Amino acid sequence: MTDRLVTPEAGRRDPLLPNALTIAKREYLERVRSRLFGASTLLLAALAVFVAMSPVILRAVDSGSVTRVAVVAEDSALGQSVIESMNQVLLLGSSGGGSVWRLSLVSTLGLVEQGAYDAALVVSREPNGRLDFDLRTSQDVGAEKRQLLEIGTYGVGVIDAARRGGASVQIPTLRTTAINGPNAGGAPVSSSEYASRRIVGIVFVVLIFITLVIYGMWVAAGVVAEKSSRVMELLISAASARQLVVGKVLGIGAAGATQYAFIITCALLTLVVEEQVSVKLLGPGASVAPSLVALSPGLLAAFAAFYVLGFALYALIYAAAGSLVSRPEDLQIIALPLSLIAIVGYFQAVLALSGGTAGFIRVASYIPFWSPFVMLTRLSIGRVEPWEIALSFGLLIVTIGIVGVFAVRIYAAGVLLYGQRPGLRAYVAAARHG
Repeated sequence: MTDRLVTPEAGRRDPLLPNALTIAKREYLERVRSRLFGASTLLLAALAVFVAMSPVILRAVDSGSVTRVAVVAEDSALGQSVIESMNQVLLLGSSGGGSVWRLSLVSTLGLVEQGAYDAALVVSREPNGRLDFDLRTSQDVGAEKRQLLEIGTYGVGVIDAARRGGASVQIPTLRTTAINGPNAGGAPVSSSEYASRRIVGIVFVVLIFITLVIYGMWVAAGVVAEKSSRVMELLISAASARQLVVGKVLGIGAAGATQYAFIITCALLTLVVEEQVSVKLLGPGASVAPSLVALSPGLLAAFAAFYVLGFALYALIYAAAGSLVSRPEDLQIIALPLSLIAIVGYFQAVLALSGGTAGFIRVASYIPFWSPFVMLTRLSIGRVEPWEIALSFGLLIVTIGIVGVFAVRIYAAGVLLYGQRPGLRAYVAAARHG
């Protein structure tokens, strides 16, 4: 393949084409034809299917678990009365179902929003005597339990009317929203839609994290393999460092996109049949939130953009780091620190799945090394201002350009470090004088 490379003349411009495309084609064909590529594709597809089907699995495991419900009322006597009545209704509705309910009277929603309870029932009495309920449920409360709580409020209304000696039953008013749910134009979304957004967000974040780390390691491993086999000497004599870096990133990125297309197709097909599988396995009353409700063209476009830009950033970093290693066994020395950068972003994205927009979560969604994870999560489950999206993409693109310059310098200097272990001085010297 190297005999097809065009060697630039000394003192002439260093155009990317055609050498970068030739190198990209070589990298792409080597990856997609390997057995490891096929095995990893099937493994990641299976993982994507498992993550997409996790709500059904969790529903099956959830049978018999304790559901903690907080009753919030300014009038403690009213709150205690609601708890007594709701316990009777839930006991009848859960007979034989294995569900255990634990209702507690609390004064505020603080502990509820922090996740200490699975659901909250805010109750008040209107001037005409009618009860007013605001039911707030978390992702841990499935559709069946949520419906049982909603029906229970009407049973509480009947019992309340009987206790007060009313001539007629006043049907309570009821609103159902999600605990810590995102706002869409200032209006709280339904708990089912919020659950759908979280499922989609989890699938996207897990996929983008795993694949960015794996494809980044592909880039680093490819550089190390070429150096250990002395192929680098031939390549660097026929093409510039810039052409080699860009070609390798393009080729491996295209191979990753091929694998990614298969994986995401499997995940989307699983989300399509998720509802039917739930009903089939767990019964008619055990349906889960339809996850595709939250899957919009805009979200898919953002996912594709963050994947492409995120891969470009991490691939450049891994390419530069790999050029400083001469033996495959030394790759582990630099693999862990680089992976930790992505792991930090992944954990912050998991925290963002709660729907909150704490200060550090918001800041993390702008930081280029973490924005492919955190901003994508915020887009999946919440409302993000347009300027925030523009800022996140802008900073990511600028960082790719800056990292690209230093990556080429380190790569050009690193290919000469045969048999040497990389250190801080080697990194700094290569970046400054590359």
